[in-house]
Amino acid sequence: MSKHITVRNRSGTISLLVDKKAVSVIALLFCSSLLLFVIGLSVGSTMINPLLTIQHLLGMGDGEHSFVLETLRLPRMILSFLAGICLGVSGLILQGVVRNPLASPDIIGITGGGAVAAVLFITYFSEYSIKFLPFVAIIGAGVVSLFIYVLAWKKGVTPIRLVLIGIGVQAAMGALVTMLMVLSPTYSTSEAYIWLTGSVYGANWTNVYSLLPWVLIFVPLTLILSRKVNLQELGDDLGLGLGSKVQFTRFGLICISVSLAGAAVAFAGGIGFVGLIAPHIARKLVGRSFGSLVPVTSLVGGIIVVLADIVARTAFLPLDLPAGVFVSGMGAPFFIYLLYKNRNI
Repeated sequence: MSKHITVRNRSGTISLLVDKKAVSVIALLFCSSLLLFVIGLSVGSTMINPLLTIQHLLGMGDGEHSFVLETLRLPRMILSFLAGICLGVSGLILQGVVRNPLASPDIIGITGGGAVAAVLFITYFSEYSIKFLPFVAIIGAGVVSLFIYVLAWKKGVTPIRLVLIGIGVQAAMGALVTMLMVLSPTYSTSEAYIWLTGSVYGANWTNVYSLLPWVLIFVPLTLILSRKVNLQELGDDLGLGLGSKVQFTRFGLICISVSLAGAAVAFAGGIGFVGLIAPHIARKLVGRSFGSLVPVTSLVGGIIVVLADIVARTAFLPLDLPAGVFVSGMGAPFFIYLLYKNRNI
């Protein structure tokens, strides 16, 4: 149910359309996120009473668990949440622009570009500071995405060409990554494999502060451009008829998607399927209005990665597994379901 709210100011009257269902879902997901954070901060090799965790977060703790909570667990969980937001919104943009429910940054080649660049860096430039790895991964994702866009261009870029070429490029990137890992020394192969699987192990506050600006800039920008995405979903001809600069808008939205996916891959590794799953869950919750989908997808994506990381580091103690293993465990069956569901499209 939607409700019109009229706001009067000096310049006149502004009518706002508020989706009450979306607001309720966002509030519920936000509360679920807070609960998940408390649980995640409390469990692990060192178990902490959830009440003590809440007291510490509110600044009323005795400092006994400061190192575990503030240095080891909290930055890791925040980084997981931010990476999930980036991947979820990136996938949402692609599905809106490409008009294909199977589109996501890890399926059409965006994360593949970041993976190749990262493995190259780990294998042949390991003498340089690991701090450069995020920037290398973002550049790799951007270059490959531009390559895909150029290959798909023929008097404009149609969604179907973009998807087909992206899938082909993703396959090529996967083969290139495998070849690099086979040819690389053993010590760098294991490091690259862990990164490719998707892990936030060893996350620190520097990583959080580096990823946060990408979220604060590009997610609100996506929300601002939500009407443009709604027009994109109507088709090129109708979009042009309504005055939308279809190709320019499509390129801009894809740039935002690449930036978000590249940033997430840079700091959290090759976590797949979040960009595919989160938008579909969000649509089930609030419908197809893109303005409502952006915040809901953000929260759903963050919850998926945080939940996967909690399970990854607690299910097989003392082993700390990559979160991407568990996300893929959920994502692969869901992808097969989507293929089956859309087999006649």
